[in-house]
Amino acid sequence: MSFENRTYTADVTPGESATIAGWVHEVRDLGGIAFLIVRDKTGKLQVKIEKDEMDEELVESALDVARESVVSFTGDVKEEPRAPTDVELVPEEFELVAPADTELPLDPSGKVDAELPTRLDNRTLDLRKPEVKAIFEIRAEVLRAAREYFRSVGCTEINTPKIVATGTEGGTELFPISYFGEEAFMNQSPQLFKQLMAGSGLERVFEIGPIFRAEEHNTPRHLNEATSIDFEGTFCDHEDAMDVVEGIVVAAYEAVNENCAEQLEALDMADAFEVPEGGFPRLTYEEALDRINATGELDERLVYGDDLSTEAERALGEEIGSHYFIMDWPSEIKPFYIKDYDDDAETSTGFDLMHPSMELVSGGQREHRYDPLVEGFEQQGLDPDEFEYYTKMFKYGMPPHAGWGLGAERLVMTMLGLGNIREAVLFPRDRQRLSP
Repeated sequence: MSFENRTYTADVTPGESATIAGWVHEVRDLGGIAFLIVRDKTGKLQVKIEKDEMDEELVESALDVARESVVSFTGDVKEEPRAPTDVELVPEEFELVAPADTELPLDPSGKVDAELPTRLDNRTLDLRKPEVKAIFEIRAEVLRAAREYFRSVGCTEINTPKIVATGTEGGTELFPISYFGEEAFMNQSPQLFKQLMAGSGLERVFEIGPIFRAEEHNTPRHLNEATSIDFEGTFCDHEDAMDVVEGIVVAAYEAVNENCAEQLEALDMADAFEVPEGGFPRLTYEEALDRINATGELDERLVYGDDLSTEAERALGEEIGSHYFIMDWPSEIKPFYIKDYDDDAETSTGFDLMHPSMELVSGGQREHRYDPLVEGFEQQGLDPDEFEYYTKMFKYGMPPHAGWGLGAERLVMTMLGLGNIREAVLFPRDRQRLSP
């Protein structure tokens, strides 16, 4: 079996012979004539079966196949205005490459809807739907655009360990594993390792990779294994870091708008997709509290020191209506590695980038001075000795640096208006799902 001369359905040319291969999307038997619709990654093509004028074995074999079987046809391509794509293939050769069961767990044509758990249990079939495939083609374009933008601002791509001896922020919310008889953990974040790179000659780095959080959430926007887009830059402050993440988000939207017209069409978003303008509003934490309280949407007013609940984020997002930053958070809310302002030890340089519906990014300038960093560990109840591999490097000339982590799935989810973050993951991992 060779597909060396295979032609994609979107590339067939009337008047020429072609070999196509793909899945049987539909079979329509009209008596003396029948049509098979064959689908591949580029689209669909009608195959015309004229029963009285073709080889009897070819006709019987072709019309005996079940939907979603993998087939190959070779024949002449002809113009046919009544065909879905104005062309059709009249076969001379047929091959059943891989048969499909007649009973399918879901309908890849989309005529019969399936619940999300059923779709995720049968993800391979689910991805045969154009609208589902479109999500992951768009996701790939988002990551491509992110990498391109990072390189345009002088970043080097790195890969940090996913098996670690200690967590980024201590021993909570960690997945333990056995590592040659010792306890180890799946890493929550590349945070500490990418900071160490700030002290290297690379200076500006980024990583796109998995993170693992043992949080017992069961919501439409939380995962236990996710993909994080991370940045760390030397001689950067939090304002510089916000500039970079804003550039990433705008670049991702622009790339999808420019290169994914077919996918947006499949999602019925061709006319509704909007690229956000730069210059996202930058609210201080106190300004955010004031604007949330002014909406009157919460049962109780927020006071300084409160974290923002989902309801608070939603109220503020509806009021602003676009991406925005919240900056200058209270120090006690942010992690130990976030630097406080030099003239205000109660206020951190931490920031969040928000979509109107949820948080996308957490970041800030990092504490690059050894003594204050160790004090931060102690204040959060962490043993600095367990993080010596990290802290000792701050004795050897660690420059000021800043960075952030952006949830790739949340970016795709909010970009496409998906109802559940699991729709943006091929094989999600959450409290209930470890397989497939």
